[in-house]
Amino acid sequence: MVSCCYTIRQNVIHCHIRTDLADCQWVYSALTGESEIGDCYQHDIVGNVNTRFLPHPEPRRVQQEGIFYRHVCILVKTIGMASKIQQLASSYTKDAAKVVEKYQVLRDLDIFVLDNSIRESTVGQLRGHTMESKWAIYDEVRKCGFNHTIVASFSHSTRVDDDFCKQLIKRGEDPEGLWAFSEITKGIKQKLPDTESVPVGIRKMKEFGLHCVIFEVDLGDGVYDFEKFTIKDMCALLNKWNEWCYQNLNPKAKVVFSFRDLPDTMPEHPSRVFEVVSSLANLPANRRPFGMLFEEPRGKSLPEECGMWARYIRRIMDDNKWKGHLLVHVHEKFGLGDVTALQVLMDGADGIWASVCAEGASMGNSPSCVTLMNLIRLGNKKVLKKFNCTYLRKAAINVTITSTGREPHIKQPVFGARAIDFVFDLLPEEFDLASFFGEKAPVRITTMASKEMILHRLGELFGDEPEFTLDIANRMKELILEDLRTGRKEEYMSEVGLALLFDRAGGTLSANMRDAIDNFELKGPHAQNLIDQVRKIWDEWDLKDEAQGDNMLQFDSFYNGFMAPYFSCYRCNDTKKALQAIDMDSDGMVDWNEFELYLKWAMHQYPNTEDVDGLLDITFRKGLIPAMQDEFLKTQ
Repeated sequence: MVSCCYTIRQNVIHCHIRTDLADCQWVYSALTGESEIGDCYQHDIVGNVNTRFLPHPEPRRVQQEGIFYRHVCILVKTIGMASKIQQLASSYTKDAAKVVEKYQVLRDLDIFVLDNSIRESTVGQLRGHTMESKWAIYDEVRKCGFNHTIVASFSHSTRVDDDFCKQLIKRGEDPEGLWAFSEITKGIKQKLPDTESVPVGIRKMKEFGLHCVIFEVDLGDGVYDFEKFTIKDMCALLNKWNEWCYQNLNPKAKVVFSFRDLPDTMPEHPSRVFEVVSSLANLPANRRPFGMLFEEPRGKSLPEECGMWARYIRRIMDDNKWKGHLLVHVHEKFGLGDVTALQVLMDGADGIWASVCAEGASMGNSPSCVTLMNLIRLGNKKVLKKFNCTYLRKAAINVTITSTGREPHIKQPVFGARAIDFVFDLLPEEFDLASFFGEKAPVRITTMASKEMILHRLGELFGDEPEFTLDIANRMKELILEDLRTGRKEEYMSEVGLALLFDRAGGTLSANMRDAIDNFELKGPHAQNLIDQVRKIWDEWDLKDEAQGDNMLQFDSFYNGFMAPYFSCYRCNDTKKALQAIDMDSDGMVDWNEFELYLKWAMHQYPNTEDVDGLLDITFRKGLIPAMQDEFLKTQ
């Protein structure tokens, strides 16, 4: 809304303009030329200040209702347009804040994690877990601070799970955190369950001394005939085995019921789910289950759909003042797995049951490593205090290797090899980012290094040796400067590079130094061949530059030729700052000699590198990117 009124006093027009965004007093001389009118209303719109033009020394009278009126109209129209844009911007700010506000739930969530790495990571694999691999995974998740772990899924036959559970108890592991699956019936005939025989799962749990039970429940039409075996019958059966656990496993037993077919049940029979939850919620307080679980087993349901399941289940629990846990497990199919897990947490669930890595049935599950990382980056400090978050990535990698014999896919979010490239941030995080992602920048021994730094690096790489003195370190520094003056390009960061420098400075090589040099010399021709191949790629991009053969690449050529797989965009601030941080750009150019130093370092430090792709991958992931971050942080 824009309104305007004006009065004329002694050849001076006083114009008052009121809008939703401004209340401006505009004073205009009736003796002023048109050009000054434009300056006046432009100044008022931008600066929102009072403006007064004094009479011109040689006044030129104008028609008060002519020129001035036209410019008032222009002014009102311009302010009206600005008002609409500002209203649109204001509306966007409010709507965006409202959308983001829902994530406050994730920032405040005290999440419960029931780790499923032992069971999930073996589902769908060509080979099962051995006893050794089960222990390896168990120890990895314990390092993450996960105190609740699914350790077994029992069947009639004796499996590795049986012996593993016996060993867990024998080793003194706390059974309060050891969970196992059980069916709710020993068998099904003609879609009717055996309601009398004790299910094999809880029977074996009693034998092994476990008392944390996950009962698997099916409510769709594919398993039971609910016309003959009604939902009331189902509720009675669940209550029966719930009571059995308290009577036969432990008075402090933990029992949860897991809906494993909600995608099949909720579209047609949501009342079945609600009736079961309501029945359990109405049990006496000392018999209520520890919580409820559900899963999206095929990865086909939409995030909001799964979120709605959680919302209504939680509503029933809240209506009955049941403070039990509600955990979700999501499988991947169409790329929505991680989003679905977060949506369900926002809509009522307070935990996840998942493997720390992505391996699992079909295309895998939404890993706890990724879910927890998202909570952390949204500002959830409870997660940082509750779990060993700096170890999550290492655990996910190690569990993947144990399960498959291979490292995670290179582009797996958070714990894939390339994940650190895109999470690369030049600003420090609240938690130890470098330790979290398992990367450490190589110590850069350059012309700027002091003799104390060189001495420290010698001891760090090769231990204490009598010849490691400040005198030898000083001679090594002088050699570095001499190499610079004579145009000799070497790297001194790796074991090989520093050992060769020590040798040239007159030192006696230790056994560790000789081994490092011998190992590299065996790979020497191979290393040079790989570097030569990188140079060929460099020269191909150099042909696209205006100046060729100058050992320099323009920034855009270097980005497209080498950096693109590791930095998400060409003109991002992080990409530009990264180059500045290690002084690699000179007027938008990248020097081959500077780049070659890191290629040599990569071959020295990782002499078993097989091909050019591997060399570039190590050069960026383990050399350049950590060094860029390290150098930038030093300047802060």
